[in-house]
Amino acid sequence: MSNYSLLQKQFLANTYINRGITLISGKGVYLYDESGNKYLDLMSNYGVNILGHSHPVLTKSLEKQLEKLVVLHSGFGSDIRAKAAQQLIRKVGKKLTRVYFSNSGAEAIEAAIKFAVLATGKKHFIACKNSFHGKTLGALSATGEEKYRNKFKPLLWQFSHIPFNDISTLGKSITSDTAAFIVEPIQGEGGVYIPDETYLQKVRQVCSQKKVLLILDEIQTGCGRTGMFLASESSNITYDVVCLGKGIAGGMPIGITLISENIAEKITRGANTSTFGGNPLSCSGILTTLQLIDNDLLDHVKKMGKYFIKKLHGLHSNLITDIRGKGLMIGMEVKGKRDEILKLLQKEYILAIPAGENVVRFLPPLIIEKKHIDEAVSKLTKVLKLLSYV
Repeated sequence: MSNYSLLQKQFLANTYINRGITLISGKGVYLYDESGNKYLDLMSNYGVNILGHSHPVLTKSLEKQLEKLVVLHSGFGSDIRAKAAQQLIRKVGKKLTRVYFSNSGAEAIEAAIKFAVLATGKKHFIACKNSFHGKTLGALSATGEEKYRNKFKPLLWQFSHIPFNDISTLGKSITSDTAAFIVEPIQGEGGVYIPDETYLQKVRQVCSQKKVLLILDEIQTGCGRTGMFLASESSNITYDVVCLGKGIAGGMPIGITLISENIAEKITRGANTSTFGGNPLSCSGILTTLQLIDNDLLDHVKKMGKYFIKKLHGLHSNLITDIRGKGLMIGMEVKGKRDEILKLLQKEYILAIPAGENVVRFLPPLIIEKKHIDEAVSKLTKVLKLLSYV
């Protein structure tokens, strides 16, 4: 049997941590390695496989589209692309009237930044410290985590980074040159930090008063992850730009930038294009995913999220310093042994991912059940007890 982890390490650029296992298939909430070992997936590929693996309805939809047309440049009309754009606007609504398709969350952010410049003629942006918006140069300029930025400075345009959940500093940071404020409703990669309930409402008020655009990065928080289609829905605000990605196309590569008509009117032809953006295969994934994220699934996410968080609060370990989350976007902050916890969980056939400097992050498929959560917490209890004595 080939050692594919070693083979990958030999030929891929050294930009990723090697987790040391080779996963070759998935079904529901489980992933399987080359030896047939079954792993409970509590990461869903960093929030992508929101409907689990090999979902029968989604698989059938993608297979059907594969037989028809996979790629088509957006200069040509596409039935499935047109329907996907229409359904996205219907789903998100409010002031958003147009869709731009790309291939990743970072590209969705890049487009949002460029569109904001075209709409305002300004090139100063405000983002939050500890934020994550991607690693391409424009998105990296917005990202507030210095560990990703330092090696590539100076970055593009002018970005000011302010504390998350701080309205006063936002108002003081806006100048006559500011185009937009970009913010995550919940900081995911930064450590699963949830702002005050009224934070986004106040952000909207400040941006409207100061006449700057509000760009919401819902790439991780969107698509039902928190029990609502968009995490920001509970704030009942209007949007200038919303960025989506990750699970919205059922696992197919996708980036989506939704914009208001005022912004759309300022975008010129050729200002931003993508050969693969809005390809029919990904659009088929979008349509099917939007159909499957119904009210029943969103209610399920809320219930499972509350259950998961309750079970984590029941873990009485001196290694845990905080539990926070919303829906099935959950962070467990620990003292100094985060990576050891992740490694030992993997040995127990549980897959989770890191966030920030000291957070174990759980982003399971939205179809997870109580029995899976019980299985995970049981294994986590074993790991925490082991590490408490090391």
